[in-house]
Amino acid sequence: QVQLVESGGGLVQAGGSLRLSCAASGRTFSSYTMGWFRQAPGKEREFVAVISRSGSITYYADSVKGRFTISRDNAKNTVYLQMNSLKPEDTSVYYCGAGPRGSYYQSVYDYWGQGTQVTVSS
Repeated sequence: QVQLVESGGGLVQAGGSLRLSCAASGRTFSSYTMGWFRQAPGKEREFVAVISRSGSITYYADSVKGRFTISRDNAKNTVYLQMNSLKPEDTSVYYCGAGPRGSYYQSVYDYWGQGTQVTVSS
């Protein structure tokens, strides 16, 4: 069992930055691929980024490539999402997920956090 808790969301102006954190409980954090997804009001949850168990492989949605960076610290059981050059369309609830392998599909992920709200004003 893994419990995930996101933090770091908030209100920021367009062009600004935020860093989200997702802290995991348990001793098996390094055995999970970690992903970030987001869901805007009235929309489906969508893939943002994923990172391999070791942190050596990352993938991003085209909409965030070059602006967002996913990273992890297995010693701290934490995955991060550094978000730069934020746009109003990045406004969403951001969720982290833990799964057995990397995927764009949320159904692959076994565990989810409660989400953290990111609001970008224009």
